[in-house]
Amino acid sequence: MGSSNGRSPWCRSRKLISVPIPRNLAPIRFVPRRSVLFDPARPENAVKYQAVQELIALAGELGRTLPELAVAFPAAHPAVTSVITGPRTMDQLTVLLKGAALTLDDAALDRIDEIVPPGTDLYHPNVWRPQALSDPALRRRPLSGRAAA
Repeated sequence: MGSSNGRSPWCRSRKLISVPIPRNLAPIRFVPRRSVLFDPARPENAVKYQAVQELIALAGELGRTLPELAVAFPAAHPAVTSVITGPRTMDQLTVLLKGAALTLDDAALDRIDEIVPPGTDLYHPNVWRPQALSDPALRRRPLSGRAAA
């Protein structure tokens, strides 16, 4: 899930944040062997699939789905005022709205940060990492202000 790779000041000044979840990696039903865009046999994709599998496991531990986690995660960031989703069906909207009501605690956010460290770009492993990304206080609203709805 990551952060905004040094774009935080720019994003914050424009009230935007980037949460780079590669397309086709956070659908309602994630099935790696059926992915058209990402061949799981390619070594550069193995890290992406591992991260997604770990995020799915975390969502399961929380009694939620990956799409719900994907909506709740950016809502915990202090620079985020709203989370924009793009459901195409009512079923997708229903799942995403459940994520809007989810408040992630610090333990869940820490676990996400362990799976995909802040500033990590799964497409570019040698990307520069701003020092500010290591401070959770800069990425999290107070617990009472984390719900997306």
